[in-house]
Amino acid sequence: MFKSGLSRFTRCLSLLAVSASLGLSGLSAQAGVMPPSPEIGAKGYVLLDLTTGQTLADFNSHERLEPASLTKLMTAYLAFAAIEAKQIKPDQVVPISTYAWKAEGSRMFVEPNKPVTVDELLKGVIVQSGNDASRAIAELLAGDEANFATLMNREAQRLGMKETSFKNATGLPDPQHYTTANDLAILAKRIILDFPGHYKLYSTKEYTYNGIRQPNRNRLLWIDPSVDGMKTGHTESAGYCLISSANRKLPNGSDRRLLAVVLGTASDQARTQESLKLLNYGFQMFDTVKLYSARQPIATSVVYKGQEKEIKLGVPKDLLINVPKGAAANLKASVEKKESLVAPIKAGTVLGNLKLTLENETLATIPLQALSTVDEAGFFGRMVDSAKMWINN
Repeated sequence: MFKSGLSRFTRCLSLLAVSASLGLSGLSAQAGVMPPSPEIGAKGYVLLDLTTGQTLADFNSHERLEPASLTKLMTAYLAFAAIEAKQIKPDQVVPISTYAWKAEGSRMFVEPNKPVTVDELLKGVIVQSGNDASRAIAELLAGDEANFATLMNREAQRLGMKETSFKNATGLPDPQHYTTANDLAILAKRIILDFPGHYKLYSTKEYTYNGIRQPNRNRLLWIDPSVDGMKTGHTESAGYCLISSANRKLPNGSDRRLLAVVLGTASDQARTQESLKLLNYGFQMFDTVKLYSARQPIATSVVYKGQEKEIKLGVPKDLLINVPKGAAANLKASVEKKESLVAPIKAGTVLGNLKLTLENETLATIPLQALSTVDEAGFFGRMVDSAKMWINN
């Protein structure tokens, strides 16, 4: 069933990729002007502000590490995409193979002869971290786990996870099963942004299946009311891992969401404490500043041979940026652009950059886009402007 509609599924994923590209490019914190990161006891970590797109802190974020059950984020992502593409339905009954039933490690406790739905399996994957549920999803979508791993790797490449290799749907150890904190942040971000309805499952504190109640292993769901996801992972070789996301209100009433990926801590308690430490650092040490509104003119450029003589430049979405607490007044903006352009010019074309500096260090460079389309002028207008360009040059 899944393979017969693969093209429609692929089109759905392609549309998600286009929507992702509409956001502002990622902004990185600069060590010279940003508050020093807290001491985090982990093999690697990264902290993203999903509201601004900035990386606020990172350590060994590109180092190859084992993801353990954080792998199940990709298992769920592919299932969410299949649901949205109408390849599978939440109430669809899924047969359970002996292979899935006998999965070692954490389990949902599905049984071969007991009906189970896609929705139940997803709760088993997300809340209970069931390896049996993950294998059942893999077999539903691709026939077997090996084929599903191929889909996982294909999707990882599409999302820009260039430092990742998947060999299974569960995260059980394998020499060729690895990722990085940075790649996991990409995946977690895409779940939150691409599937907000399904993301709500990650805030579920417990789930009972087959008479067995299991709590969500993400302790932050009980400790911090702003945390609404996302996933734990643990094997002896990977250590204790946690991806957490928190959404808190800014003073102006708008939302601000942070995403923390912490890999390879020493204990369940440590991954909880270190993740909360990282989230609190992001929320408490930075102010979020709105610089420009969506499609607000930031600069103009002269246009030759066009029906309009100038074009306005701006950004497609509200431009927000994080700066160290109390430093907003010292933020400076300058525009780098081409002074003379030649029509036709399509709306959305990048025509310059907005450079943001703090204490003489570049904080971010934002592409400036054409806010409208300028069509080519008639023959006479083009001839006049050709003469003007010749004289000016």
